[in-house]
Amino acid sequence: MRLSSCLSLLALASSAMAFSSPTTTSSDVATRRRTSLSMALTLYGSQGSRSPLVNWAAEELNLTLEAGDLSKNPHPFGQIPCLADGECVVFESGAILNYLQSKADKKGIQDDAKSAAVASWIAWANASLDPICFLETPEGKVYDTGLKFANRRIDKLNQILSDSTYLVPGGFSLADVAVSSYLLYVIQFFPDVDLYDNWPHVVRYMKECAERDGYGKAFGNRVQGFCLERLGQMESGSGKEKKLFGIF
Repeated sequence: MRLSSCLSLLALASSAMAFSSPTTTSSDVATRRRTSLSMALTLYGSQGSRSPLVNWAAEELNLTLEAGDLSKNPHPFGQIPCLADGECVVFESGAILNYLQSKADKKGIQDDAKSAAVASWIAWANASLDPICFLETPEGKVYDTGLKFANRRIDKLNQILSDSTYLVPGGFSLADVAVSSYLLYVIQFFPDVDLYDNWPHVVRYMKECAERDGYGKAFGNRVQGFCLERLGQMESGSGKEKKLFGIF
């Protein structure tokens, strides 16, 4: 199946949080806000799925995730990753990233314009980049990557990255978590692909993202080391490695 087809649509349930006192001070409000936002979210997933993508996002946003018992996974189809935040259940990785971004926004990390840009890139990664990165048969089996071939959208991405370190002004964001994760998955499953000749700025971008501490914590040192080594080989024009994860 295409990497994104294992996930489903967003299901959000509003949860009310209300406690007030006639003598509430601004300090009290700030304390309750920090407590609410620091409460652990529960992620149902596994290292071999797209769950580390969510872990990476949480690392970058300083949000705490707890590992959920898969036997109690609230996803309606039992798929992963799935996020639970009290009564709120979120599934589809792009929807989870947007939800985490909204949690960060409540902490005042992002402004509305930046949040809109981040959401747009997350949607683009799931809707447009996924089918480029992972080609599938009519039966839904991934058999190759479209990054072995010329592609105008990746040409445009390369052009954008020629003038910017990351996708959204202001530095690294969840837009980069979403987009770079797909690109980095490709070289793990199809390490013979060489992107540098056609898209050197994309390769530089992938390397910048893979070097982040949050990526290493979420995906593990082995995956991080593999990606950085392969990207370095692309830049130097050497070496091809065995697949890190075998085949789909």
